[in-house]
Amino acid sequence: MKIGKDDWNKLSKIAWEFRGNSRILGTTKVGCAVLSGKKTFGGCNIEHKFRSHDIHAEISAISSMVSAGEKKLDAILIVAQRKKFTPCGGCLDWIFEFGGENSLVGYQTTKNGDITIFKAKELMPHYPS
Repeated sequence: MKIGKDDWNKLSKIAWEFRGNSRILGTTKVGCAVLSGKKTFGGCNIEHKFRSHDIHAEISAISSMVSAGEKKLDAILIVAQRKKFTPCGGCLDWIFEFGGENSLVGYQTTKNGDITIFKAKELMPHYPS
């Protein structure tokens, strides 16, 4: 599937909107949007006071996708007001599971700012495919 600028802009709008719903105990609100075919799904980080079961925004969005009956992640965009970041190893496990090594993973640090895009395999080049 070809992912164009309009797709990334749509993901950005959704991810920043969902970021506003984050439940944080720390300092970083994170939003996420997933593209599956022509459908989009959003998620946010939900922190738990005991910290052992926080839900990352990527897993929240992918869970929404799967709950809606979709099984293929084509692209994922993570947004947060941080200098630079990429998904953690646990979130990359989910991305590889539902999108594979060639799924597109983007991040954006400011609303309407530049989107940096990687293939999942660039973020974890030695992942067992």
